[in-house]
Amino acid sequence: MNIHLPFRGSAGYKQDTMKSIIGKKIGMTSIFDASGKQTAVTIIEAGPCVVTQKKTVETDGYNALQIAFGDKKEKHSVKAEINHFAKAQTSPKKIVQEIRDSEIDKNVGETFTVDIFAEGDDVEVVGTTKGKGFQGVVKRHGFKGVGGQSHGQHDRSRAPGSIGNSSDASRVFKGMRMGGRMGQDRVTMKGLKVVKIFAEKNYILVSGSVPGHNGSIVLIQK
Repeated sequence: MNIHLPFRGSAGYKQDTMKSIIGKKIGMTSIFDASGKQTAVTIIEAGPCVVTQKKTVETDGYNALQIAFGDKKEKHSVKAEINHFAKAQTSPKKIVQEIRDSEIDKNVGETFTVDIFAEGDDVEVVGTTKGKGFQGVVKRHGFKGVGGQSHGQHDRSRAPGSIGNSSDASRVFKGMRMGGRMGQDRVTMKGLKVVKIFAEKNYILVSGSVPGHNGSIVLIQK
């Protein structure tokens, strides 16, 4: 099954043209400039991505570019996928993403790499945060707990405490912060800067951290 990342904006929403590329998070490291200043960076293997479909206002009602990343074995693909990628004269791909109003001027079947970005560019990185499973209020919402264990109290240090009134409301209000599923959310990190590009390895180094575990799929957009 292909993974489709959500695009920025929705139907009928006018957004600025952009450059986007799909990548895989490799990990984090530090780099130093000439003065010895340290900068924490995230290494992302971005591209190469192939254009698999081009949508226009005349045929689809809007302008968009469908790009794909990561090879996929043909035996793990359905015929519809194989035929779709065959039109672009490429092998089946794992990740498919639609970019609306893209600045990238490529035709179906053509490939682009990290060269669409330059060092010093300001970018956004979209990813899925690490899933934490079911977590309590201390970890999920930053509750402090009930403090010291006095007056016969025990096993209550990480409990949420009262969650509502007795007879006045007789219910728990919507939005009450409680334990529950945490993580695995779509997050966009804005204001990141392209620090270094290694075009021969398709590596792009962006300042700071990006969502997700090592090996997760991210979308870099400018």
